[in-house]
Amino acid sequence: MDTVFRIESPRVVAGVARIVHDVGIAEELAQDALVAALEQWPATGVPDNPGAWLMTTAKRRAIDLVRRRERYARKLAEMGRDLEAAPPSAADPADADPADADPDDIDDDLLRLVFTACHPVLSAEARIALTLRLLGGLTTAEIARAMLVPEPTVAQRVVRAKRTLAARGVPFEVPYGPDREARLGSVLEVIYLIFNEGYAATEGDDWLRPSLCEDALRLARVLSGLMPKEPEVHGLAALLELQASRAAARTGPAGEPVLLAEQNRRRWNQALIRRGFAALARARAVATGGPGPYALQAAIAANHANAASYEETDWAQIAALYALLAERAPSPVVELNRAVAVSMAVGPGEALPLVDALTSEPALKGYHLLPSVRGDLLLRLGRRAEAREEFERAAGLARNGRERELLLGRAADC
Repeated sequence: MDTVFRIESPRVVAGVARIVHDVGIAEELAQDALVAALEQWPATGVPDNPGAWLMTTAKRRAIDLVRRRERYARKLAEMGRDLEAAPPSAADPADADPADADPDDIDDDLLRLVFTACHPVLSAEARIALTLRLLGGLTTAEIARAMLVPEPTVAQRVVRAKRTLAARGVPFEVPYGPDREARLGSVLEVIYLIFNEGYAATEGDDWLRPSLCEDALRLARVLSGLMPKEPEVHGLAALLELQASRAAARTGPAGEPVLLAEQNRRRWNQALIRRGFAALARARAVATGGPGPYALQAAIAANHANAASYEETDWAQIAALYALLAERAPSPVVELNRAVAVSMAVGPGEALPLVDALTSEPALKGYHLLPSVRGDLLLRLGRRAEAREEFERAAGLARNGRERELLLGRAADC
């Protein structure tokens, strides 16, 4: 039952939300359907299509709820069709002005739910919590454990997010025209942040949180199926597939971090690498212009996946891709990564000035990887005492216990 509901709940919530136009109420009705299943299935057996059973039950309850509302007659007249025969949506593209219609005509309840849960009116933390709840099928306790925050905090974020969406009148719809690109960026960012928190945990004693990576990867795959003509959707999926392929090699026997240069590449997951290459090919096939930021990052990850060893990596190509990424999506973190690639392609002496130029960046204040990278360059230049100071400073800034131990170990080695 738990497995069925975790798999089917996103679609059930999405289908009901199209009727009631409120994700909070839709989630409650989906849970009501689960209660009905718990009452009936032990006696009648699990139906052949449990997802359809849950969807039908939840939609019937949604229709009953709408009927009970005082404004039902007015709503029925506005929607212009029999609600019982075909539950409509005021936000349906079919009901929109033909002049504003999208040529791709994306009409999918689950896609509507994705865009609603990731609406920019919500804070990043609220978007992540709501997305994991509605689309990932996670409980409040599971989200709290994954994000290392108290359970009441997650519960408040989810409740406030639902209230904000209702209070602000956020439509349950897929945006069209110029609005879609801006809103899609928010959706991709949420999935990207969820994956990154699992791939390199910000805090706590675990370096990896595989369940978060799996949730993000599942969401990226779903989104790729829902939006097959969006290159950046495929770019993000490719990036996550390729990054996830290294997971088994990123930790040692005791859970300690293993750096890229020291990873056993035979432990990289070849099936995920193949999926990543295929997604990157799809991104390139549907792109009408130059590659976007996620496709560029996926291309960088593909370079690593293609290399038989760390030494055989095409660092010059990676440095060039980072330079292009810096043009498309400029940020100090991208520049720091470009400096690392330059150090491998040309040498640490050429990269050190690039890193030094970033020390005054406000966005990198307190960012532990800046002194970590600088320490690595100084160590490679033979300046051990300075390198030790940088590694110690990085360890003082690191909030993840495993990462702090790694940095202190590097300082001791100096």
